[in-house]
Amino acid sequence: MERTAKIVGSPVMKKDAMALVTGKPVYTDDIAPGDCLVVKVLRSPHAHALVEEIRTEGAKKVPGIVTVLTWKDVPGKRFTMAGQSYPEPSPYDRLILDRRVRFVGDAVAIVAGETEAAVDRALRLIKVSYQVLEPVLDFRTAKDNPILVHPEEDWKSLCPVGADNKRNLCASGCEKDGDVEAVLKTCDYVVERTYHTKANQQAMMETFRAFTTLDPYGRLVVTASTQVPFHVRRIIAHALDIPKAKVRVIKPRIGGGFGAKQTVVAEVYPAIVTWLTGRPAKIVYSRYESQIASSPRHEMEVKVRLGADKDGMIRAIDLYTLSNTGAYGEHGPTTVGLSGHKSIPLYGNAEAFRFTYDVVYTNRMSAGAYRGYGATQGLFAVESAVNELADMLHMDPVKLREKNMVREGNVMPAYYGEVANSCALDRCMAKAKEMFGWDEKFPAKDMGNGKVRGVGVAMSMQGSAIAGLDVGSATLKLNDDGFYSLLIGAADMGTGCDTTLAQVAADCLCCDLDNIVVHGVDTDVSPYDSGSYASSTAYLTGGAVVKTCDSMIAKIMEKGAEYLNSSADEVEFDGKRVYRLDGSGEISLRDIGNRAMCSNGYALEVTESNTSPSSPPPFMVGMAEVEVDMETGAVELLDYAAVVDCGTPLNPNLTRIQTEGGLAQGIGMALYEDITYSPKGQLYENSLMQYKIPSRQDVCPIRVEFESSYEKTGPFGAKSIGEVVINTPSPAIASAVAHAAGVYIRELPITAEKVYRGMNGKG
Repeated sequence: MERTAKIVGSPVMKKDAMALVTGKPVYTDDIAPGDCLVVKVLRSPHAHALVEEIRTEGAKKVPGIVTVLTWKDVPGKRFTMAGQSYPEPSPYDRLILDRRVRFVGDAVAIVAGETEAAVDRALRLIKVSYQVLEPVLDFRTAKDNPILVHPEEDWKSLCPVGADNKRNLCASGCEKDGDVEAVLKTCDYVVERTYHTKANQQAMMETFRAFTTLDPYGRLVVTASTQVPFHVRRIIAHALDIPKAKVRVIKPRIGGGFGAKQTVVAEVYPAIVTWLTGRPAKIVYSRYESQIASSPRHEMEVKVRLGADKDGMIRAIDLYTLSNTGAYGEHGPTTVGLSGHKSIPLYGNAEAFRFTYDVVYTNRMSAGAYRGYGATQGLFAVESAVNELADMLHMDPVKLREKNMVREGNVMPAYYGEVANSCALDRCMAKAKEMFGWDEKFPAKDMGNGKVRGVGVAMSMQGSAIAGLDVGSATLKLNDDGFYSLLIGAADMGTGCDTTLAQVAADCLCCDLDNIVVHGVDTDVSPYDSGSYASSTAYLTGGAVVKTCDSMIAKIMEKGAEYLNSSADEVEFDGKRVYRLDGSGEISLRDIGNRAMCSNGYALEVTESNTSPSSPPPFMVGMAEVEVDMETGAVELLDYAAVVDCGTPLNPNLTRIQTEGGLAQGIGMALYEDITYSPKGQLYENSLMQYKIPSRQDVCPIRVEFESSYEKTGPFGAKSIGEVVINTPSPAIASAVAHAAGVYIRELPITAEKVYRGMNGKG
């Protein structure tokens, strides 16, 4: 059966588009039972303390209160909330409720009641006596600090990631190729700089939420806004210390995740309430809770040393990343790796590299996964250092990159030794340069009114799933009348993967898109899938869909041949019928589906899984133009142009939206989103009034184009798109500001105050 891309590559509308824009009840809170108990969490006012006494008698007397749980009432089994494949690299360092609280906002008690008013009143009546302890608030002092965030003896790390709780280390390590120090000594130029990124919030529209029930057989059913349903099942079972067979997880529509919902932030609280009371229970995080007790990006300080010759050939790259995992280790050991693995390999001519890192515990809010997953922080540092090198050499940063960038066929030692088999980075740079008008704008232009415009450029790369680990799966069923049911285990979190995977299936099966009915994730029904993270869905689960369709076609041909009294090698399938090659007979797919409903011992149902030994990276170039007010330091972003190589775009509309949205988040990180703490560890930006995410009016016109490569291991040549798109704004904008104002800002966000102080020699 010949496979051609007719629907793949088409800008078809998302399958759920009309339901979403017309406000149908599709999200978690929309479909929760009306009799759910309201669940809320009492949170610590201290960054580090021990609960000496907790008095709940008054709270329990409030009319409508069903239960109040403290650390004495819940299982004492440590687990991790990180939604990762087992054994998780993140350490087992959490309890549902712990006597030791480790950040302002840490859970102290759980209250469940009939109404929100009753629960709010009960929370105010809980009396807690704390032994306040000295916290570790500065991550630069955390390693080997005498104050331990996790002194407990039952802390454990399941994987060899260099973790040591007695040193406040969540992970540490070193990777290298060649002799960095020897090469640096012979370089004509060495740039040595330190860059700082903060704990940005994902700020998705739908906050964390879940509801839980017991089914008639005593099984715990968790319905949650999550990216990782199968990991939620395992984590809930571990935390509650119950068999995994007792847990079922269902994922409805998700109102945004961006990595936040790769951590099981909220699900455990209603789960324990339902398990202990037998009552349905629901938790919905307020925006305040999502700001102070969630799973933001890891704060990182990255020290870069770049060595180059006088012609601009980059010969050595040395990186040290210090990452702040906060109070718990979710995603700490894994995010840090990407700061080096997804930045150093962009430069294919380097003779040597070294990448060293420490991930430390502190008494801050626990960090987690956020789009870009560590690559964002590393790329801000490396790309900024490359831009500073170009300025030092008085060289166009585009030309410097053209000399050094990785190209198709190059081996990438710092990217696990993989080969760049599909890489259009050079063509991305050429197209971006043309559409942006780089030569006319570089480096800056004085507008004559106290304002100067400057331009900057950056490159980025990401991956497509985690090589040799992640699993994508699909189940396909042929139904009566010949329509298909496609069951996937990947979670559509607004990315449109239910639609793009249906497009892949429709082209493989040579049928209309409407003939594919896609089912969301239910761990009792769906095939196992690692989940929607690590830019895995289009590439990995898409590959599983292709394999499943191929197996289904073989089954259809075998069943059709049986009905035609032929053998399978005597027939062909064209998507609508099975026919004899000699033209002597045929049977329609509709008739096969209907006949197979009776007197049939051959199920027309197929499940296939897909994993990959490699993770082909998408690539991207971004260019920014800013205008700086030389009197105030205020920065206005005027233009942003981006060109992406994501292999073959499966759906141009959705691919473009992914890119524009990711760039908007990257612009927010670069210019607006700030994190500050009080001396006692309290986060000041606890609402969207204080934490400034950009609106459409703040991000300027974003222009996006694609330069396709063809990834032979991906479905119809596709690679990933979800994460690579967030990484270029910070370094590109920082360089543009430097060209306009003459000052490099190395700590995000780039604010008027920092620019002003830099221009006036005060910072």
